[in-house]
Amino acid sequence: MASRRSRLELVADILLAIQNKGGRIKPTHLMYKSNLSHKLLNSYLEELISKGMVSIQEEIIKKREAPQKTIIITDKGLNFLAEFRRMREFTETFGL
Repeated sequence: MASRRSRLELVADILLAIQNKGGRIKPTHLMYKSNLSHKLLNSYLEELISKGMVSIQEEIIKKREAPQKTIIITDKGLNFLAEFRRMREFTETFGL
């Protein structure tokens, strides 16, 4: 049985999913890519927004339509991913 992802791994998975889509992703696509429920994803996104790792851009495509949201990774989010990779490599090197 697979082990559960840690909080840091969840954050890294969310940021990696955004990065793999060119730095921009729609919320529904992010929910599927990160394999999280809507409620759980929203709580993680709120935290990531407050820490400045992602931002949300809203744009109106057509008149009378609700604004379309796009989640964008920031430089701080990219830096987190780079450091997380380094940390993971370090722990794997020593078999931890």
